[in-house]
Amino acid sequence: MSAGEDRSRSAVLFARAQEVIVGGVSSPVRAFRAVGGDPVFVERAEGARIYDVDGREYIDLVGSWGPAIVGHAHPKVVEAVCEAAESGLSFGACCAAEEELAAIIVGAIPSIEVLRFVNSGTEATMSAVRLARAATGRDKVIKFQGCYHGHADALLVSAGSGASTLGTPDSAGVTASAVRDTLQVSYNDLEAVASVLTRCGKDVAAILVEPVAGNMGFVAPADGFLQGLRDLCDEYGSLLVFDEVMTGFRVAWGGFQNIVNIKPDITCLGKVIGGGMPVAAYGGSRELMQQVSPLGPMYQAGTLSGNPVGMAAGIATLGLCQSGAFYEDLGRRAATLAGGLKSAAADYDIAMQSGSLGGMLGIAFLDHPVRDFKDAQACDHELFRRFFWEMLRRGVWLPPSGYEAMFVSCVHGEQEIQAIIEAAMACFGSMCS
Repeated sequence: MSAGEDRSRSAVLFARAQEVIVGGVSSPVRAFRAVGGDPVFVERAEGARIYDVDGREYIDLVGSWGPAIVGHAHPKVVEAVCEAAESGLSFGACCAAEEELAAIIVGAIPSIEVLRFVNSGTEATMSAVRLARAATGRDKVIKFQGCYHGHADALLVSAGSGASTLGTPDSAGVTASAVRDTLQVSYNDLEAVASVLTRCGKDVAAILVEPVAGNMGFVAPADGFLQGLRDLCDEYGSLLVFDEVMTGFRVAWGGFQNIVNIKPDITCLGKVIGGGMPVAAYGGSRELMQQVSPLGPMYQAGTLSGNPVGMAAGIATLGLCQSGAFYEDLGRRAATLAGGLKSAAADYDIAMQSGSLGGMLGIAFLDHPVRDFKDAQACDHELFRRFFWEMLRRGVWLPPSGYEAMFVSCVHGEQEIQAIIEAAMACFGSMCS
C-alpha cells in the first residue's frame, strides 16, 4: 500500500467526507498532507492495534495522539463508560465522578490543590493564560517556537504539529492585535527568555511551555532549562505554566513535573486524564484558582465540562495506571523501541535521532539531536514521508507527520515492539536498495 494505491473503502469515504466536512477531516494533521496521499479511515481499535475500513491491521504508535495509555478499548474503561452512559450522557450539573477524578489528579500532582475541568487542551491552555493575566494584571505571555498549545488565537503563533505540517505556523484569521502580547523565543534557549524579561519583565504575566515538547517531534528540555524558567518567573513575578496535556500521566504518574521536581504555578492536563474521552483540566494553588468564577472575576465555563461519561473513562484509566510498576514497564517498552529504531537506521547508515520518556517517544531524521524548532524544521521530512508509507505497508501505524511524537501503551508487549523494529529494518533496507 502506498500513496498511489487503491484503498477502495477509504478512498470512497474520503471523497464523501470532502463533500460535507472541511477538507474531509475534523483535524488538519489527519489529512496526510505531510506524507502525501489520502488519509486512511479507521473502523475500530483494540489493545495495541488499529484496524482500517479495508480490513488491514496495524500496530498503533499514535494511540489517539496519546490518551490510549492502557491500549484501545480496555475492558475496564469500556465497562466504566457504558455504566456511566446508562445513567445519562451529560447532566449540565454537578456529579460525584467529578470530585473523584479531581481528587485523583490533585493527589498525584503536588502543584495542583484545586482544578477546573474543561473539554480540550485548547480550552485548558486558553484558560490558563487568562488566569495568569487575571492574577498578575499583566498582558504579555512568553511561548516557545514549535510548542503547540491548541488553536486559541493568542497561542497560534509559530506553532508546531499540524500548523507546521501545513506550512502555516501563523493562521489566517488571527489578528495582529490577538498576538501582540505573545512573545516568542526558541525552545531550550534560557538566555533568550532572560533577555526578553530584562526588556519587559514587568509586563509578562506568564511563561507557557511544554516541559517535553511533543509537537515538533520529541524534544526533551536541556539540563537546567525548566528550573531556569522557574527561577526567572520567581524573579520577575511571572507565572510558570506547564502544558502537560501530552506529558501528564503519560511520562510518569502525575506528569513530567514530578520527575524533575519543579512546581509550575498552573498545570494544563488532557488526553490521558480522559482515557480517550474529551476531558482536560487546568489547576494550581487554591489561592491562585480563587481568581476563577464563581469565586473570582475570571470567567470560564463549559456546558459539557465534567460530564459523567468522560469522568468515568478518566477514573478507570488512571486506576489502571496506578497498578504495580506501570510507568517503569511503560518506559522500558518505549526505550527498547526507540533504541531499536535507531539501531535499525544505523545499520543502513541513515542519520536518525531517537529518544523516549515514559510512554512517549520520537524519531528525527537528522545527524544531531533536535534541540528546538529550527532543528525540527531541518529534519529530512521527505525521508520521513517514505518511511511512513513503508511502515504502513508493513502494518505499523505512525503519526502522519514528522512533527509528532509517538506513543506506546501498556499492552505493547515484546511481540509488538519487536515486530515494529523488524518492520523498520525492512523499511530501511527497501529505501536504501
